[in-house]
Amino acid sequence: VQVTERLVIKPTWQAYEPTGEEMVIELDPGMAFGTGTHPTTELCIRMIARYLKPGMRLLDIGSGSGILMIAAVKLGAFTVVGIDSDPVAVEVAESNLHLNRIDPDRFTVIAGNLVDGITEAYDLVVANILSETIRELVPDIAPRLAAGGIFIASGIISRKAAMVTEALEKYGFTVREIEEKDEWVAIVATSHS
Repeated sequence: VQVTERLVIKPTWQAYEPTGEEMVIELDPGMAFGTGTHPTTELCIRMIARYLKPGMRLLDIGSGSGILMIAAVKLGAFTVVGIDSDPVAVEVAESNLHLNRIDPDRFTVIAGNLVDGITEAYDLVVANILSETIRELVPDIAPRLAAGGIFIASGIISRKAAMVTEALEKYGFTVREIEEKDEWVAIVATSHS
């Protein structure tokens, strides 16, 4: 699956030869969410490609297969941290990060609930999870964003986008961009704090 001009997602069981400057993400999703074919995953990767600057630190809430973490490192993130409530997803993400030859010093995957136990601030926070969960999570995002940091939210069905943008605005975020694909949206926002 060609997600951006430079990023291609390839299941481990298929052959693919990259051309030009393409970067390939090898993926075996196992029992974790994140095959790269869902519109929300594609939207998130596009937004990461658009907003990530080399050297940034990324937090992936609900990391699933680790696909967004892998994409971020390939696009220049210095370090990535993923958190998922499913211990199987944590194992799958670690396996996929190793499969893609990501330096173990550059990633951490934690079994946990949303942002529990996350005390550092990140340049980019991404959450590709359910709309209702994002709405509940919004108040906890600002303290996890570094100054000028970006929050990318997806997993949002179009008809629930207003619910998420209202929560973001209520808690001092400015919505910078909304992109839609196949009745799913990704929302990019920055915090005033």
